[in-house]
Amino acid sequence: MQSRGKGSNRNSCVSVFSSKIRCGDCGNWYGSKVWHSNDKYRKVVWQCNHKFDGGEKCTTPHLDEETIKQLFIKALNTIGKEKDLIIAGFGEVKDAAFETGELEAEARQLNGEMNVAAELIQKCIGENARIAQKQGEYAKRYDALVEQFETAKARLEEVQAAITEKQAQRKMMENFMEVLRGLPEQVDYFDEAAWYAMVDFMTVYGKDDVRFTFKNGMEIKA
Repeated sequence: MQSRGKGSNRNSCVSVFSSKIRCGDCGNWYGSKVWHSNDKYRKVVWQCNHKFDGGEKCTTPHLDEETIKQLFIKALNTIGKEKDLIIAGFGEVKDAAFETGELEAEARQLNGEMNVAAELIQKCIGENARIAQKQGEYAKRYDALVEQFETAKARLEEVQAAITEKQAQRKMMENFMEVLRGLPEQVDYFDEAAWYAMVDFMTVYGKDDVRFTFKNGMEIKA
């Protein structure tokens, strides 16, 4: 994929297709456009939001919503053929992939270090108030304890974020597998719940080259 003007932010909108369709030319997201808004030929189409930016025209085509739905159904039927293998593979790796035991142990250790550092800081302040001492030495000791506290705090925030991310990923993948498990042998209609649960994004490279990246990492050409 080329990097010209690659968009890192996904626009927020009410449509199920918002922030889900990526331009294979520039990497930006598709947005909706209304054609013939005031007559009986009114139609909603999706095209790259930066299709005409900077004098460089993306070659990727626009897609109407029915086409997007049919492409998804096609990709869904393709991945559905492999669902037993996918579900079995997930069952084998899920506990190891989303293990948080070591992170949780580190979080407890860091909490302990912060508590010790906080107590020593208070003790240091109290001693300075009661006992005459060289303020340079006091400041040096105080700063070292504060640095110890802040270092442990920063690492704890990283660890907690990692735990939260792993838990969220596990929940997302379990939901993905649940929807995959429930797919009929042949899908023949657009299921919005399946779209939300299973699709990370789709990438449009050309009229006959549209690929779906599913939340389990698989890429399927529709």
